[in-house]
Amino acid sequence: MSVNIVPILAAANIIDVFEHCDIVGQVITSGLAVFSIIAWAVMFGKRHELNTLRRLNHSFERHLRDQKNLLELSESMRERREIPYADLFSDAVEAYWRAAAIGKEKGLDTARFRLEHAENALQRALARQTLRYEANMIFLASIVSGAPFLGLLGTVWGVMDAFSAVSVQQTASIQTLAPGVSAALLTTISGLLVAIPCLFGYNMLFAMTKRLITELENYASSLADRIELESN
Repeated sequence: MSVNIVPILAAANIIDVFEHCDIVGQVITSGLAVFSIIAWAVMFGKRHELNTLRRLNHSFERHLRDQKNLLELSESMRERREIPYADLFSDAVEAYWRAAAIGKEKGLDTARFRLEHAENALQRALARQTLRYEANMIFLASIVSGAPFLGLLGTVWGVMDAFSAVSVQQTASIQTLAPGVSAALLTTISGLLVAIPCLFGYNMLFAMTKRLITELENYASSLADRIELESN
C-alpha cells in the first residue's frame, strides 16, 4: 500500500494544482489564504483580549468589595477606564455626584434623582462595553459565511473554464478535463479550510463574549444596588 501512496501524493501536489488554475482561481485561492491568516490573528487576539479583560474585571471587583463606601473613593479609582468594570463604576459615580450638584442648584437634590442619573449612566456604559466585547466578531462571522461561497464561485468558474477549453480542443478525454477540474476544486477546498476553523473559533469566542456580557450586566446590577444602599 505504501508504494501506491507516493504517486497519489505526487499527483495531488497543491502547488502544481494551483499553477493549473486560471487567474480567477488563483486570485480567489490567494485571497482566501490571506483571509485565513487574518482570521487566525483575530481569533488569537480576541481570545487574549477577553481573557485579559475578565482577569482585570475580577481583580477590580475584588478591590471594590473591600471598600466600605464606593461614593467616597478617590478619583484614582475612576481613572482606570481600560477596565470595563472600572468604566461602569466611573460613569455611575460621576453621574451621581453631577446630579447631586445640579439638584442642589435647582432644588431637586433627592436620593431618587441622583440614583436615576447613576442608573442611566450605567446603562450607557454597559452598552458601550458590550460593543467593545463584540468588536471583530462580525469579521469572523463574515469569513465563516463568505469563504465557502468564494470557494464555490472559484469552482464553478474553473469548471466552466475547463469545459470551454474542451470545446476549443474538441476532445473530452479525462486527461483534458482532469487538470482544469482539479484546479477548480482547489478553491472549494480552500474555502472550507478557511471557514471550518473560523466556525469553531467564532463559536468559542461568541460563548466567551456572552458570558462576559452576562457578568458585566450582573456587576452593573449589583453596583446599582450598592450605590442605592449607600445613598440612603
